[in-house]
Amino acid sequence: MQYRGPSGVFLAIEVVVAQLGFPSAPAAKRAAVFVDGQNLYHCVKETFGYTYPNYSFPPLALRICRQNGWEAKLIHFYSGVPDAADDPHWHTFWANKLRSMGWQGVKVFSRPLRYRNETIVIGGAQHTVRVAREKGIDVRMAIDIIRLALRKEYDVALIFSQDQDFAEVADEVRVIAEEQQRSILVASAFPEGEGSANKRGINNTQWVPFDKALYDSCVDTRDYVPGRGKPAR
Repeated sequence: MQYRGPSGVFLAIEVVVAQLGFPSAPAAKRAAVFVDGQNLYHCVKETFGYTYPNYSFPPLALRICRQNGWEAKLIHFYSGVPDAADDPHWHTFWANKLRSMGWQGVKVFSRPLRYRNETIVIGGAQHTVRVAREKGIDVRMAIDIIRLALRKEYDVALIFSQDQDFAEVADEVRVIAEEQQRSILVASAFPEGEGSANKRGINNTQWVPFDKALYDSCVDTRDYVPGRGKPAR
């Protein structure tokens, strides 16, 4: 895996590790990281109070893997993207942020958000609102997790999500590990703090909570919507 440095030159992942101040380490288990971008954003918003997706990959994945003695070999990021006509600000934000992650060696998968009208009740009165929904993101993640396990491309699947639908994927990976006569660990990473209502990782996985101090050490300060600035925190 490669990472584009400030000069625009691609650097091996080992160079990024050194630049971030990590000490050299003995051979570690190979980790493949799978990030549900929208799920992570909403969990971070609830837990730490940030109102825009300011996480930075691969630094966040690298730090969490290093803390657990794993070597991040692959990072896959998945997110729905608003249509430009519906939300030009967030469309531009996600298009630029995903492009930046791609330059850093992250494998990016995106799908347009789908919209539908829903009726909500506010103060006893009914209102119709247009709500965006992701379609196909969790299915794509599940396919990749299983596909790469079958190809023996990782020893650890680290999933940044608290979506319990992935518990079935973890069960399937364990079946694959038994058939391949090897060990595969499935772990779920999620923010943990006083503001978090959900303090559970994905069932049937090893839970890897991370605190605000670790998260803040990997905050992305780039402005992906030039001239508009970041949304207020």
